[in-house]
Amino acid sequence: MRRRTVLAGTGAAALGLAAGLPSARAVATGRSHALSLLGDPALPADFTHFPYVNPDAPKGGTVVQHAIGSFDSFNPFIVRGVPAAGIGLIWMPLMASSQDEASTEYCDLAEWVEVAPDRTWVAFELRGEAAWHDGRPVTAEDVAWTFATLREHGRPFYRAYWGDVVQVLTEGPRRVVFRFRDGANRELPLILGQILVLPRHWWEGRDFTRPILEPPLGCGAYRLDGFEAGRSVSYRRVPGWWGERLPTQRGQNNIDLWRFEYFRDATVALEAFKAGQLDFRQENVARDWATAYDFPARRRGLVKLEEIPHELPTGMQAFVFNLRRPLFQDRRVREALMLAFDFEWANANLFYGAYTRTRSYFSNSELASSGLPQGEELALLERYRGRIPEEVFTREFTLPVTDGSGNNREQLRRALELLRAAGWRVANQRMVDAQGQPFSFELLLSSPSFERVALPYAQWLQRLGIEMRVRTVDTAQYQARTDNFDYDMIVDVFGQSLSPGNEQRDYWSCAKAKEPGSRNSIGLCDPVVDELVELVINAPDRASLIQRCRALDRVLLWGHYVVPHWHSRVFRVAYWDKFARPARTPRYGLGLTAWWVDPAKAARIDAERGRG
Repeated sequence: MRRRTVLAGTGAAALGLAAGLPSARAVATGRSHALSLLGDPALPADFTHFPYVNPDAPKGGTVVQHAIGSFDSFNPFIVRGVPAAGIGLIWMPLMASSQDEASTEYCDLAEWVEVAPDRTWVAFELRGEAAWHDGRPVTAEDVAWTFATLREHGRPFYRAYWGDVVQVLTEGPRRVVFRFRDGANRELPLILGQILVLPRHWWEGRDFTRPILEPPLGCGAYRLDGFEAGRSVSYRRVPGWWGERLPTQRGQNNIDLWRFEYFRDATVALEAFKAGQLDFRQENVARDWATAYDFPARRRGLVKLEEIPHELPTGMQAFVFNLRRPLFQDRRVREALMLAFDFEWANANLFYGAYTRTRSYFSNSELASSGLPQGEELALLERYRGRIPEEVFTREFTLPVTDGSGNNREQLRRALELLRAAGWRVANQRMVDAQGQPFSFELLLSSPSFERVALPYAQWLQRLGIEMRVRTVDTAQYQARTDNFDYDMIVDVFGQSLSPGNEQRDYWSCAKAKEPGSRNSIGLCDPVVDELVELVINAPDRASLIQRCRALDRVLLWGHYVVPHWHSRVFRVAYWDKFARPARTPRYGLGLTAWWVDPAKAARIDAERGRG
């Protein structure tokens, strides 16, 4: 349940693509067709396509997906407005992430990339044939303007992510150079390769800081085809697109028309899928996956359900405390509220046993802490002894495990002891502070689907005399309130790659705690965490990165800033049987843009739908 879009993730991410992943040593220097933090890229300079696509996949067909809520903008790069689903499809990055390799990118809009021997700059040379949909060439000036505009007017994320860039130079119509503060940030060349380039000439005379509902100009495989504000939006494949035969694009972008239909409620969206109004959905609700797909079309073989494994780090989804509220500033209070959550009961009764409890901010990866700190990690943490919880050195971080019966008495007893130690007491069956003020707060949600988890949690807290009010608001209100940190508690996701870097500043740093629109939803401001974040960003090699991430993970966990949720290691997908797809799925993504519509299957599905 993501709180806000990162970069323009409403495009490829909405179609099941993953972000770029791990790291181990410095990016190779010199001119190249690719960059990797794990040594040499797997694919040679003359590769013709990614191994997880069908290079000869046919083009055609229409695919309809759902989106929840509404939208009022085609500018996904700013804090204001709610961007339309899929809008990122119209632009291209300088480099494309491989969904089969960790922390590896291949030249896409750029023809080649060059990294300085001392890693203090990176240069991109754009493809000569690269053109905007109006026919004008994509230039180095477009890249430089995009960078400057996003850093000045875009979401705070960009300023954090690109904080080590000190200068941008255009050296000719196609070459752009980014100069860095120093050569320590090994990931920065790949980060800059992810920039979605925007057309300077189209935006001149338009206010970039405001939401727009005018179809923007792009250079990607799709252009915005039509929309009904807040209700639907569609993207049509560009005929004769200049990039169709690029090795990073071949075998992808096979659907002629993508359409996103908006629904106010996830339950209604599911019913629309079952009625044949939608073609594909990823199911995130374990209960629905287990019980909601027994309907006539599936029994007749017209709808397929699959669980597709992946190797993605699962990060941290959680109930997040807003430390900007005095109520949550005592660590003992936060730990008490964590103890009150009975995951085993929820997993058995709500999720049909589908999930694993998340015990790390870097779960499902080698970056996750475990046991007690040792070696380099211990030496690093020793610097902060006395400034971080002593448990970091003496106890392995664990989460409580119950018998799943719903009688969480032992954990509630421990929670009560912590609350009393923090100055709270029970009076007339209510938890109150020294002034007699009740312990009461609000959990803000953007979807009613999460209420079935939140309401039992509220009941468990009520046993402690704590009132947790559950409030669900529409997408626009939720976006506005979370951007301005106007909440007590929310559900948030801190996504991670196998190569953590600059994004950690936006998650945890003091600078971002007060900046509206940042991803520091906790409001965390701890000089120790700030130092650990910088150590992660500037790790000299993979071994050090692992130890530094584990140290950061351990400090965050013992801070009890969140009530950890759960994760799954598969994509749960349901679709009407009109698709074909490559022989295998990439390791780090679903790869939906490599699927295609099979005309014979589609004809059968259309005929069966017509019969009702």
